[in-house]
Amino acid sequence: MRLSSSTPCVPVTRRAMLALAAVLPFRASAQETWPSKPVRIIAPVAPGGGVDLVARTIADRLAPVFGQPFVVDNQSGGGGIVASQLVTRAAPDGYTLMVGYVGTHGANPAVRKLPYDAINGFTPIARVGGTPNVLVATPALRVRTVAEFIAWAKAHAGEMSYGTAGAGTLTHLAMEQFKEATGVAMTHVPYRGVTPAIFDVLAGQTQAAFPGLAAALPQITAGKLTPLAVTGLQRHRLLPDTPTLEELGYHGFDGVQWYGIVGPPGMPAAIVTRLNTAINAELALPELAARLAGEALDPMPMTPAQFGDYIRNDIAKWTALVKARHLEMD
Repeated sequence: MRLSSSTPCVPVTRRAMLALAAVLPFRASAQETWPSKPVRIIAPVAPGGGVDLVARTIADRLAPVFGQPFVVDNQSGGGGIVASQLVTRAAPDGYTLMVGYVGTHGANPAVRKLPYDAINGFTPIARVGGTPNVLVATPALRVRTVAEFIAWAKAHAGEMSYGTAGAGTLTHLAMEQFKEATGVAMTHVPYRGVTPAIFDVLAGQTQAAFPGLAAALPQITAGKLTPLAVTGLQRHRLLPDTPTLEELGYHGFDGVQWYGIVGPPGMPAAIVTRLNTAINAELALPELAARLAGEALDPMPMTPAQFGDYIRNDIAKWTALVKARHLEMD
């Protein structure tokens, strides 16, 4: 018996249609019932500090919203590489999230060859907030303004050094950006963390630093560090008398130490939208702003698309600076 070429297509097509009909309701149901079990938020650092605070704050706020525990899992190591690899390889089912921040999704991709793709290897969900960096100097210099600081540095060429939280960190890149814009020469002294860098400014071992505002604020308040300028597009509420570099005529210093929530690539849009809506609603509440204020963080809500664009632009910005300053590191 001779069969026409079209005969086998009938049962195959029907099987495909039946399979599709079975899968689509399952997928829709999975998204509609999410979350049906605890959700993990990975903090790519050890407990303590801004990243950990954001992870625990968001976890605490989302648990009652979704009726499931949101559990913080601290996965430190490699400057965020360990956690980032874990998340980018996780199932995109909404049960594994991470605090992506300027280290994992800004500075690190600009200065290092990473075993993960900071742009395509994640799903941007929501930006939570940010805090500016503040240019500080030891009071021993007797400078009160950026102009006086630049004049002192140029008059004492070869004597000026600054401390950072480590090579390739935002505290390093921010000062390199400042050096590029002003032409001052300063020796970089990297430390293992921002605290020892600040301590050596206090001790007179170095003359300046560009730490995050939260780290420097106690010493500024005590009069032990002189704040000269902050990054960002507007003055910070905690330092109303300290100008931005932007208003002083140094453009492009809009970078901040930012934090957000990301997930594995390919997360369902419905889950991403639900998370973004919930997080942005919480960021609008005064009590959440008060809690973030402990790290000098201001809420900075965005849509997932806006957050994705922000990450791309931040990486591009720091990559351009790294190339201009020849700062590439393995």
